[in-house]
Amino acid sequence: MADGEESVGRSFEFTPTWVIAVVCFIIVFISVAAERGLHHLGKCFKRRNQEALFEALEKLKEELMLLGFISLLLTVFQGMVSNFCIPHNLAIIMLPCKMESITHHQRRLLAEEVSEQCSEGTVPFLSLEALHQLHIFIFVLAVVYVVFCASTMVLGGIKIREWRHWEHSIISQTPRHHHRFHIPRVEVQEFLGRAGKYWRKFHVISWMAAFFKQFYGSVTKSDYIALRSGFIREHCPGNPNYNFYKYMLRTLEQDFKKIIGISWYLWLFVVIFLVMNIAGWHTYFWLSFLPLVLLLIVGAKLEHIITVLAKDAAERVVDAEGTTVRPSDELFWFRRPALVLYLIHFILFQNSFEIAFFFWIWATYGFRSCIMEELNFIIPRLVIGVIVQVLCSYSTLPLYALVSQMGSMFKQTVFDEFTQDLIRTWAKDSKSDLSQAERNISRLIISDSNDPIGLVQEPVADGRITASHIELSGQNTY
Repeated sequence: MADGEESVGRSFEFTPTWVIAVVCFIIVFISVAAERGLHHLGKCFKRRNQEALFEALEKLKEELMLLGFISLLLTVFQGMVSNFCIPHNLAIIMLPCKMESITHHQRRLLAEEVSEQCSEGTVPFLSLEALHQLHIFIFVLAVVYVVFCASTMVLGGIKIREWRHWEHSIISQTPRHHHRFHIPRVEVQEFLGRAGKYWRKFHVISWMAAFFKQFYGSVTKSDYIALRSGFIREHCPGNPNYNFYKYMLRTLEQDFKKIIGISWYLWLFVVIFLVMNIAGWHTYFWLSFLPLVLLLIVGAKLEHIITVLAKDAAERVVDAEGTTVRPSDELFWFRRPALVLYLIHFILFQNSFEIAFFFWIWATYGFRSCIMEELNFIIPRLVIGVIVQVLCSYSTLPLYALVSQMGSMFKQTVFDEFTQDLIRTWAKDSKSDLSQAERNISRLIISDSNDPIGLVQEPVADGRITASHIELSGQNTY
């Protein structure tokens, strides 16, 4: 082989077979181990009837498949991309590092690459090294994002599980067949206290109070009890013992399935962020404030919704059964409670991008790389990233889990998985065979858990439901 060929690297035909076999074995072993690990995790979710988490795992597998396809495209077309040449003047604009920061060794390697692949006055569109590094960055970004989402849900779930004893205490204090709501007067007074005195009725003061409330005791027991009673009064009036806590957890698991994936518009943001990484702009330093600002706005909005509900309850007559919180889509931006979830999705992704980009640059080019920027830009970015992750996990996500239930409609997770399956089967069969629909729906035994929203509209004999007893309204769910 010639010296030039040796410097580039040996081809497959001149590589020892044992080296190829070892590398192939390691890659296959890691891939199979990862696949079987995900498979057993899915079986574990199935055994525990955690359908939402199982679906989230399936979504994660789809994202891994997408990453694999992106990796395949980059590998297949790397020769075509690296052999495509562009004018030299286009290759020296919008650089992440200034030209004077390039070392003598880097200039020599660049000159050799240009002389081998492109004619005079032109340079490669993207070098093989840069393409390989971009390949790694996409993988690192996806991994960091999944880790951030999972850690947020785990830490947020730990915080939310502290509310379980509130739910148990409410149910234990309410007789099983008691159809009247009762909230202790102490909790009523504490919740109505959020409405504040006269000076807190001004919008600016109210928003300021909501903004600072998200940093300490974002959700109190009185908030939970009042919002729980409002949800049950509105959507489950015949069942004051409905387990609102379990419903909230099922809903959160369903939402996790939506945010675990990287949507097309998030990939579009990646492209925009990469374009804006120009030397001297300090783009990523300024972008690091974006998730923090959005997170604080979302947290303040959620706290303000609780305040508005308290004000509304305080302005009306409070009966002997406690507060009368009234859920409504009017409380949310553009009458869309789901919009808050999209904002949290973007916040988590943007924060993941910032952290992934930092560690990728550090591992690839070193801490003193020109693209790493100065220390006074790096430290604030890392501090903001940690603050966003902690605040989102322990404050914003629990707030969202509770306050997002204050919309005008309930979600399908108001039923447990067993009841959902039966209702879907009944709805499907009722289109073709009413008698079959009645046989399927009669399997649903009446209980507090299986009839959470008062579906039964007529007296039922033998404790069983038939199709004639069911009234499903599409206006009440989403």
